[in-house]
Amino acid sequence: MNSSPEQVKSGIVALIGPPNVGKSTLLNSLLGQKISIVSPKPQTTRNRILGIVNGPDYQIVMLDTPGIHKARSPLNLEMVKIALGSLAEVDAIVFMVDVTMPLPSTGTTLTRCLEGLDKPVLLLLNKMDLIDKEKLLPIIATYQGLYPFQAILPLSAKANDGTDLVIRELCSLLPTGPRLYPEDIPTDATERFIVAEIIREKIFLLTGQEIPYSTAVTIESFKENTAKQLITIHATIYVEKDSQKGIIIGKNGSKLKQLGQAARKDIEILLDQHVLLKLWVKVQKDWTSDPRFLRELGF
Repeated sequence: MNSSPEQVKSGIVALIGPPNVGKSTLLNSLLGQKISIVSPKPQTTRNRILGIVNGPDYQIVMLDTPGIHKARSPLNLEMVKIALGSLAEVDAIVFMVDVTMPLPSTGTTLTRCLEGLDKPVLLLLNKMDLIDKEKLLPIIATYQGLYPFQAILPLSAKANDGTDLVIRELCSLLPTGPRLYPEDIPTDATERFIVAEIIREKIFLLTGQEIPYSTAVTIESFKENTAKQLITIHATIYVEKDSQKGIIIGKNGSKLKQLGQAARKDIEILLDQHVLLKLWVKVQKDWTSDPRFLRELGF
């Protein structure tokens, strides 16, 4: 006879909020490994990233989403659409804010995107390590007046301080049922997707001005040589202008070499193998406003 599946606290949670509040940092912290890229620049996350947080009596399937912001370009409109579209399919919502930013007022993006939802919403006040503790109560009072949150929790995702309380509170909100994924799978994202994201992260970290927002990365080939214990990856970095191509490549290829070295280190940690990473840079004129190219990228 087949035994019935193990019953645990199990469900899907959307992780939403404005750009650059620490959503990806929280997901990586809860997982204990890096699957979602992080940079100090806003709007780093473009796609929905699924992370599977497992414990002995729970499984939280968390959807890290692009930051909710006033979007104008087709790319940014798609990013916000992805974030808000995640809310319909979840058991609970985590809304994260940065306590170092000005407090919101009524009628803000926060209240508008949560209007009419019948899901429990947990508010996380992130970056508590950057403010004086006496400021916490007025911040909590302000947010309590904006929306009937299930709970409001302060934390520092970067320092992994308060994340245990996040897990405990989410478990109280989720239904009991079988695990939705095997326990040894941290994400449903493919290795190709994560590798492309790692390369894009290094562009965010190592270039300035508009360059990161004008770049996209695709993996052209991913070949494993088991005899040599080597994975050879060919990737293309797309930019919108010839001038941007020059910046990405750098003098005598110095910037592209720096990007490749930084990305290769993280990719080798991810794949646990030696990696030969080959990067090319191509110009795709005004790709962020090109619906056809955005579809090719998966938007």
